[in-house]
Amino acid sequence: MDIDTLRQKDSRTLWHPYSSTINAPPVFPVESANGVYIKLADGRELIDGMASWWCAIHGYNHPALNAAIESQLSRMAHVMFGGLTHAPAIRLAEQLVDVTPAPLQKVFFSDSGSVAVEVALKMAIQYWAARGRPDKQKMLSLRQAYHGDTLGAMAVCDPLTGMHTLFRQVLTSHYFADAPRTRFKGEWQDDDIRSLQILLEQHHAEIAALILEPIVQGAGGMWFYSAEYLRAARALCDKYEVLLIADEIATGFGRSGKLFACEHADISPDIMCVGKALTGGYLTLAATLTSNEVSDSIADEGRGVFMHGPTFMANPLACSVALASMDLLLAYDWQQKVEFIEAELLRGLDACRGMSKVVDVRVLGAIAVVELDKPVDMYSMPAEFVSRGVWLRPFGKLVYVMPPFIIKADELKKLCDAICSVVEETV
Repeated sequence: MDIDTLRQKDSRTLWHPYSSTINAPPVFPVESANGVYIKLADGRELIDGMASWWCAIHGYNHPALNAAIESQLSRMAHVMFGGLTHAPAIRLAEQLVDVTPAPLQKVFFSDSGSVAVEVALKMAIQYWAARGRPDKQKMLSLRQAYHGDTLGAMAVCDPLTGMHTLFRQVLTSHYFADAPRTRFKGEWQDDDIRSLQILLEQHHAEIAALILEPIVQGAGGMWFYSAEYLRAARALCDKYEVLLIADEIATGFGRSGKLFACEHADISPDIMCVGKALTGGYLTLAATLTSNEVSDSIADEGRGVFMHGPTFMANPLACSVALASMDLLLAYDWQQKVEFIEAELLRGLDACRGMSKVVDVRVLGAIAVVELDKPVDMYSMPAEFVSRGVWLRPFGKLVYVMPPFIIKADELKKLCDAICSVVEETV
């Protein structure tokens, strides 16, 4: 089919994420993808600056990941996880326990990041019920937080400035502390933690857990904050007997310059959520990790079972490709690669700093953000990037980059040049 026919059929039957079905922004039909390149149906090739919403850290069509899928497919594509188990899930769980901060020792698989967050919230509530404290059912979150699009996850996203304000009346009401304002590696200000401290002092008897995105607040604003805030939050949770949930779905597996962003502060959460890059962008899979203290306390309760069970939990294909992705990541100097990307992004986006429409330029690891003084035009800006041979999908006032780790210097330069020119010429 030609491009116009593809687009017409798409608009007739499909509803894309965060998009209207009337006067929707243009979509770009894709024929294939390889390495860091997306090939459009019209033959144009785009450097992917999004890593497919941050998950394709090894790029596309990687032979090792392809082989993992093909090998597992010849044995079984799926089997229920209730009452059954299989080697890919066991090996992946062992690997996750090995690479995440101690004392995370139990792994609960699910099929998306939002569900991993739902699982974490339910774990926290069920843990305190098992400990004889059923009143601890509220969550404490941060302003500018984003934790997913399902109802439970939406309830711990920023209730005012986030994308889910329409649903406020049907969401469970939780507590929200002010977002941390001290920049990553900035001079720490003690009063930055004050809002969180006050809420814990006043409401710890009903708060089951604090949930936050370590170091990088993602879709809520792409803000990089001080590791000292994370250390202080961990100490306050210990003091007030509140569990700490680390949402590492966007930051896990090296994106921030550490394998997990919690490592910037040398802290360990009680519960951790991972997803996105877990399978290298091949299949949807997520995991919620917790300590034996949490899992065994739930097991000691009357029924002794955790009340959750996704149909496609621990899908063998997804577990197999996740193992291959982690083997790839750990086999080479990924940290040096991320440091290289950070340096190139800092250099390439420096020209944006002096532009009148630019409020801020932020870079951490393999993440870069150009913050503008007004929201971008989602009808025209993605097309401007496509015309320059790159794929970027801005949101709000932010133009950001999260490329695959295999990207090269000339490809990073093309991404940065495109951002600088589009911001200067079209915003």
